[in-house]
Amino acid sequence: MNENLIYFLIFHLSAIIADVLVLGALGHMVYQRREPTSMIAWLLAIILLPYIAVPLYFIFRSRKLKRKTKSQFELACKREVVPENATYLDMILRGNGIAGATLGNRFEFYTDGVEAYGALMAQIQNAQNQILISTYVFSSDEVARSILSGLTRKASQGVSVKLLIDSIGSFPLYLFQGPLKELKKAGGQVIFYMPLLTRPFQNYINLRNHRKIFLFDDKTVLAGGMNLSREYMGPVPCDDRWQDILFLVQGPAVFHYRKIFTEDWNHMAREKLDFSEYMPASCGDTGIQVVPSGPDIASDALYETFLSAVFSAKERIWLVTPYFVPDKSLMQALIIARHRGVDIKLITPASSNHLIADLGRSSYMRELLINGIEVCLFQAGMIHAKAILIDEKGVMMGSANIDQRSLFLNYEVISFIYSEEIIAASEQWMKTLLEQCSGMMKPASRWRRMGENLMSIFAPML
Repeated sequence: MNENLIYFLIFHLSAIIADVLVLGALGHMVYQRREPTSMIAWLLAIILLPYIAVPLYFIFRSRKLKRKTKSQFELACKREVVPENATYLDMILRGNGIAGATLGNRFEFYTDGVEAYGALMAQIQNAQNQILISTYVFSSDEVARSILSGLTRKASQGVSVKLLIDSIGSFPLYLFQGPLKELKKAGGQVIFYMPLLTRPFQNYINLRNHRKIFLFDDKTVLAGGMNLSREYMGPVPCDDRWQDILFLVQGPAVFHYRKIFTEDWNHMAREKLDFSEYMPASCGDTGIQVVPSGPDIASDALYETFLSAVFSAKERIWLVTPYFVPDKSLMQALIIARHRGVDIKLITPASSNHLIADLGRSSYMRELLINGIEVCLFQAGMIHAKAILIDEKGVMMGSANIDQRSLFLNYEVISFIYSEEIIAASEQWMKTLLEQCSGMMKPASRWRRMGENLMSIFAPML
């Protein structure tokens, strides 16, 4: 009798706790004014899998940070292009608190993994005072080991080396940190961003640091979409290497990349990194605007500017992205732009490295095709590059994918490049991708279509 009573009490207590948690999650959604699509996805998950979905919801929490965690920041507005000479994209970003474009920059981009690796290793070798690296993926393969060896060598020579690595993106290295031992012994510092095992409930573990920033002596930055592993770069050609971009910046724009790295590092490090207000001297003629995006930026400046660019485009919007999961507003903007006669091309891999992402994007891609938008499926492997060509006004390159995770959740950084030469070079590179593309999507079977439509419901959570 006592046993039955205990089981009865446990059962009902569990039910009460579950009901309280579900109601708490629902109340939090309403309080946070989450997007309806996001609310529907979470509600469906809570109904189907309450004991899994509710704890995950409270772990993931909101997408903009509060004062108790990483503070929001703005880039200093120094040596900006005067408003009368700025593009409309520049002015939209300024209206969202983003620093305006700076002139006098040198910009060069690499789409070949061997060239990118050579550029990175040359900067490591030539560094005299400081190397600051922020990356999402730092693997343990032979390419990553060679990069780590170069960093260890510089640390042993007295160069300050600091690595900021995302704990989820580099989860194997986060769990088994043996490869980092020699670097630490040589004086290098390594910090994992939002460590999952150390503080799982004190961190916003759903908000990943997807930024790639490689800074050398506060004079040169390498950035883009490339992580540190053989899939992205290496000393020799590789048949299964992904298509991606790494770009080099020198000049005043480096100042803004340094500020972003400093904010990220100081959020996680016990020892704060100093930040000088000194801006590097001009060394070129390219206009560059550095745009951070994520929980530490008060507005959705990147998303708003991209949306506005689609609505304002007169000639073309060419998109290169590995993952395509837009929200309803962006999707509708692309369709309306096509109806206005704008040349819109989506260049994306025929099959990406994530099956779930492929299922999630398929219904959106089919809708684009129905509305006359070119969906160009790259047949020669994986594209990991992220770039958007907007008329003859500018090109966007960086770490952000065209999906809701990059646009609304992750810490990202991209650069708007305002240069006729770079626009032309970007167009030529995209044309080489188009030569290896097909616009044919296989007709979906009944089960495939059901899967695609189901994943589109959960797209806001991907």
